[in-house]
Amino acid sequence: MRSTEWFVVQNLKSYFRNSPIITIMKLQVNHQERYSRGELLLRSFFGVFYIALPHGFNLMFLGLWSLILNFIGFWSVLFTGRYPKSMFDFQVKYQRWNLRVNASLFNLVDGYPPFGLDTEWDQVQLDIP
Repeated sequence: MRSTEWFVVQNLKSYFRNSPIITIMKLQVNHQERYSRGELLLRSFFGVFYIALPHGFNLMFLGLWSLILNFIGFWSVLFTGRYPKSMFDFQVKYQRWNLRVNASLFNLVDGYPPFGLDTEWDQVQLDIP
């Protein structure tokens, strides 16, 4: 564990000392040894057309559904004290897809991000226990 990770974990543990549940997210973007210059130029100039439009179209509708589920989840937590597991899983999958697209658009990774909520990509990972 790096020193910054240790610092954040220790501060979270001290802040949530009396809380029964501590969830720590881990975002990992793998550094590549070599990046493709051609793909960098292509993504920089035309990434809006071949990455942002198809993924953004799908993510827009999923984002609307995510907002609706977030509203329902708010009331669920308010009245029952629990966040439904299925809603939580959907929100995590939506965030993973969004992170994959953003990492590709911001030239952090090479390659085309995969479509779908249930897909995995080795280059960008979001782990939530």
